[in-house]
Amino acid sequence: MSCVDGKWAPLIVINVIYTINGMVNALLKKVLDGGINHMVVATYRLGISTLFLLPIAYFWERKTRPKLTASVSCQLFVSALFGASLSQYFYLLGLSYTSATLGSAFWGTLPSITFIMALIFRFEKLNMKTKAGCGVGLGPIISLAGALLLTMYQGIPLSNSQEHATVLNIHKGHENWIKGCFLLFIGVAFFSSWMLIQAKIHLSYPCPYSGTVILSVFGTLQCALLSLIKTRDVEEWILRDKLTIITLIIAGVFSQGIATVGMSWCIEKRGPVFTSAFSPVILMSATLFDFLILHRMIYLGSVIGSVVVVIGLYLFLWSKSKQIADSKIVMLPTNTVGEAKEEEDHTDVNKLGRLLVSPMTP
Repeated sequence: MSCVDGKWAPLIVINVIYTINGMVNALLKKVLDGGINHMVVATYRLGISTLFLLPIAYFWERKTRPKLTASVSCQLFVSALFGASLSQYFYLLGLSYTSATLGSAFWGTLPSITFIMALIFRFEKLNMKTKAGCGVGLGPIISLAGALLLTMYQGIPLSNSQEHATVLNIHKGHENWIKGCFLLFIGVAFFSSWMLIQAKIHLSYPCPYSGTVILSVFGTLQCALLSLIKTRDVEEWILRDKLTIITLIIAGVFSQGIATVGMSWCIEKRGPVFTSAFSPVILMSATLFDFLILHRMIYLGSVIGSVVVVIGLYLFLWSKSKQIADSKIVMLPTNTVGEAKEEEDHTDVNKLGRLLVSPMTP
């Protein structure tokens, strides 16, 4: 059980989260096509997340919750601004111009953007003198090239959908497609910065439920203010469609509330780069749900670009894992094996081993 908790739990949690997020992306695209203000969607989503997690955070962490200082409050406010408000503002707006498949494909660039930011802010180091180091550097470039291909090339439709005419009306030419891709990229970039911010916040406020509730409160207020940019009509906030209500509840409870707690926990356990590494699961989940359930159009450019993004991602992951394995060999003292055979007490050696295999943490 301890092996499952230590090694496999973050892997299972992050894949479940990304699978749910992919399906939610497809549903949100359906809702946005109905004409609802994208920031109304974001505000309700964060508000529902707050109401869902508030009692859990209060009772679960009431004995372990540290004092909320002004410094931690400011950090959580900035975290909400980057990870909840601005990321959703740009991402949902970009999603309204494109498709759920394309929107999810851009999540495949998340590890590359996160790694580049981690390099800039010195969470990670890059050694280009080794093959693994070259792969780590080349992987993000290939992923970003895939994102550029997604942006510049839409291609022919690969399915005969009844919604073809609707899609053509929504995407008014290639110009809107490029605009949507640019907005999606900005949204994912803001979310990458949130992952790095969260890695720092855990050091001063290690309470995932309480931290997520505070983040959601700040995010709800910020999104409500951002919604005023587009409209101030009260009618925009009245929800009448059943699919919209169900989608927002699912998005608030699972995709926002539980997912944020889960990702915060994974960042704490394995680091922001590991947590972002499985983002292509969002693409696979959204594509299958979009095509099989919602019967939407899939374009050739989306498929080719997505494949390039995933190739770059897994070149990066393979090189990163090889780099970690090589660093273990280099860092391991030469006399450890000999001493381990002679000494009865292996406690120090075991501790060293555990420190050496900690993967992709900042």
